[in-house]
Amino acid sequence: MKAKQLWEQYKQRLCITSSLGLMLDTSRMNIEDGFLSRMEPEIQKAFAAMDALEAGGIANPDENRMVGHYWLRAPKRAPSAQIGREIEETHRAIKDFAFSVHAGKIVPRKHIIFSRILIIGIGGSALGPQFIASALGTSADRMKLSFLDNTDPDGLDRVLAEIGKDLKHTLTIVISKSGGTAETRNSMLEAAAAYKKAGLPFERHAVAITEVGSKLYEMAKKNGWVAIFPMWDWVGGRTSVMSAVGLLPAALQGIDIDALLEGAAQCDEATRTKDVGLNPAALLALAWHHATSGKGAKDMVILPYKDRLMLFAKYLQQLVMESLGKEKDRDGTVVNQGLTVYGNKGTTDQHAYVQQLREGVNNFFATFIEVLHDRTGSSLEVEPGVTCGDYLNACLQGTRNALYENNRESITITIDRLDARSIGALIALYERAVGFYAQLVNVNAYHQPGVEAGKKMAGAIIKLQHDALSLLRTSPGRSFTIEEMATAINAEEQVESLFKILEHANMNDDHRVKRLPGKTLFDARYQSSGH
Repeated sequence: MKAKQLWEQYKQRLCITSSLGLMLDTSRMNIEDGFLSRMEPEIQKAFAAMDALEAGGIANPDENRMVGHYWLRAPKRAPSAQIGREIEETHRAIKDFAFSVHAGKIVPRKHIIFSRILIIGIGGSALGPQFIASALGTSADRMKLSFLDNTDPDGLDRVLAEIGKDLKHTLTIVISKSGGTAETRNSMLEAAAAYKKAGLPFERHAVAITEVGSKLYEMAKKNGWVAIFPMWDWVGGRTSVMSAVGLLPAALQGIDIDALLEGAAQCDEATRTKDVGLNPAALLALAWHHATSGKGAKDMVILPYKDRLMLFAKYLQQLVMESLGKEKDRDGTVVNQGLTVYGNKGTTDQHAYVQQLREGVNNFFATFIEVLHDRTGSSLEVEPGVTCGDYLNACLQGTRNALYENNRESITITIDRLDARSIGALIALYERAVGFYAQLVNVNAYHQPGVEAGKKMAGAIIKLQHDALSLLRTSPGRSFTIEEMATAINAEEQVESLFKILEHANMNDDHRVKRLPGKTLFDARYQSSGH
C-alpha cells in the first residue's frame, strides 16, 4: 500500500477516545473490506451480553455466579444496593486503613512503624498488585512491596532474606479468595515461621483479603489479625485488581487509588457505546478475531515502549489466556479455544525476538503500546535536538514499519501519559475486550476448569508421596526399586510420578530418603535414612 493510501487508512481506522487520552490504531491490520459489517450482528450480541452481565445476570453459568468486576469502580451500577454499599464501604475502609498505617496509628509494637509490605498470593492475587506496583511505584513510595507468589522454597528464602531485619517493620497481606489455595497457604506458613524465628507475633503483622467465612477468614478472625478485607464470589482472581486485592497494596504504597478507579470507570463508560467505530474495546476484540480467524490461530505479542509497563504482558497472560483458553464452548462443543500472549518491552525486544517477528514464522500479531509523555522535567540531548525519549519513539515507529513492510500485522495503543488513571483505563480496556471476544467465540470467560484440574492432580501427587514415604519409614533397613514400591502401595499406574517423587526426596534432607546405586538409574533402590 502506498504511503498516501496508508495515511488515509490510518485516519479512517484510528479510534480516538479523548476522555481517556487514548487512541487505538488498527490500520496495520489487514482487515478486509466488509469484515466489520459482517461481524456487526455478532458484536451487537456481545454488547447485549455485556449489558446483561453488568445488570447482574448469571454470566458464569458453570458456577452459577454473577460477574461483577465492573461494579468495583462503579458501585452505583451494582445490581443491588447492598452490593454497592459493600464496595463503597470497602473503599473507605482501605483508605482509612492506609492512612492509619502511614500515620503510625496501626503498629505492631510501640515505637515500630510499618514501612514495608509483604504480599502473599498467587495468580491474579499477585499479578495485579505486582503490575500496579511496578507501573506506578516511585522512590517516594510510602511503603516498599515484596511478594511471595510461588511455593518455591529457594524463592521464599530469597524474599525473606532480602527483607531481613526489616521484618519487624513489615505488614504481611495474605490474599486468597477461598482461603484454601495451597501455594498461598504454604507461603503464609513460611512467613509466619520467619516472624516467629525473629521473635515477632505474626498476628500483629498480618492482614487477610478473603471471602467472609473462608478458612483464611476464620483463621484471621480467631487469631486476631490486624484487619480483614473482603473478596466476593462475583469477582474472579484475574479481574480482582480493582478490589481490595489491588487497591489495598496500592493505597499502602501511596498510589492514588481514586484515580485508578476513575480511569477504569471512564474506560468502562467509553466502551459501553454500541457504535463499534467509537468503542476501542470492541475494535480490539474484532481485531483479535480477524488476526486469529476466531480460533487462536496467531499469538498476541505485547510490546509496551515504557519500562513501567514491563509486567503488563505477564498480567495480560493470565487475563487473556485463563479467560479464553477453553476446551469447550458454551454449548459443550470441543473447540480448544485460546489466544497466546507473550511480550516484554521495547526496545529490549528489538534486540531479542523481533528478528523472528519480522523474518521468521508469521504466527503472531503485535500490539505496540506507546506513551507520549517521556518524563517529568526536561531531557538531555543525546544528539543535537534528540533525546532518549525521541529514540524510544523512533524505535517504536521503526519496528512497526519494519513489521508492516514484511506483511506482519500490528495494533498500536497510544496513551498521553502513564499515571494511575491511564493504568486503570488500560486494565479496563483489556478486561472488556476479553469479555467481548469471549462472546464472539462463544466461550465462558469467567471459569477456569483447567486450573482446577491441575490442582486436583497435584493433590493426588501429594497423596502418592505420603504413601511412598510412609512405606519407607515403616520399613527400616529395607530398600525398594521404583517398581517394587509401586506394587507395594498399589501405584503401578503412577510409577513415573513415584520415580520423580523419590528423586526429589533423595536430593533434599527433609524426608531422609536415600538412593542406593544400581546398574542404571532405574535399577536404583530407595530406603529411609533414619529420623
